Amino acid sequence: MSEDINLTKTLRERRIIFLLLVLAVAIPIIFPFSLKTHSTPLTEKAFNLIESTPAGSPVIISFDYDPSTVTELQPMAIAIIEHAWRKNHRIIAMAMWPQGSQMADMAFSEVQKKFGEEKVYGVDYVNLGYKPGGMVIIQTMGRNLKTVFPKDTAMNDYDSIPLLKNIKTIKDIKYVVSLSAGDPGLRDWIMTANGKFGIPVAGGTTAVSAPGFLPYVNDQNQLSGLLGGLKAAAEYELLLGYEGTASRGMNPQSIAHLLILALIVAGNIRVWRNRRKEKMAKEVNNG
Repeated sequence: MSEDINLTKTLRERRIIFLLLVLAVAIPIIFPFSLKTHSTPLTEKAFNLIESTPAGSPVIISFDYDPSTVTELQPMAIAIIEHAWRKNHRIIAMAMWPQGSQMADMAFSEVQKKFGEEKVYGVDYVNLGYKPGGMVIIQTMGRNLKTVFPKDTAMNDYDSIPLLKNIKTIKDIKYVVSLSAGDPGLRDWIMTANGKFGIPVAGGTTAVSAPGFLPYVNDQNQLSGLLGGLKAAAEYELLLGYEGTASRGMNPQSIAHLLILALIVAGNIRVWRNRRKEKMAKEVNNG
């Protein structure tokens, strides 16, 4: 009988916790508010790379992820594209993941809402699409970009695209940003584009993957900035002076984290009180 009562009590407590988590996520979405955040040196380093690159420079953004990580990486893509366009950089998009080119189209479409007809496909940006091969593809781009991407995703010939007129190899690129959810991705760009060709590389990864790339920034200085997860995307939006999807997404995430911490504290206090009661009961019985 007591086991049934304890089971019922446990299930009721779980329902309460689930309800609290739902409310913690839903309320900031329904009634949005702004939580202050501060940019970190890693985010600022990536920002400064784009900020210091001369106007008109050709650059590569590699969309090395798929919809499974869109929540963390797509806000980075949108912010970086907007920053590059503010600086009048000419963006060459590509992907080493099959669905990466679709992620690029979505990001360009979103940023285009702010710029309207100011940015023209083929002149200010182009999507070269997906190519498998990782490091081998990047090495081939170092010899001849056209052989890797003879056409763009719209099936336009390489030579007919104004943006690519003077781009023969990856050595003509001023910087690379890889938004990476795994392999192939950022590590390939670091080892090849930076390690072999000396091109500055910045990266964006999921929060759980970011610590693995810290040595490339701090110890080896092979990575010119690193964005790790939704918080870093929100920091980048802060540096650009606006609140986007990342900044808004931080509200429910932060409240949920605070709730989880509060539940952990409450759970430990409850365990401590129960053990204290058991200890006092034993002392009374022994006495």
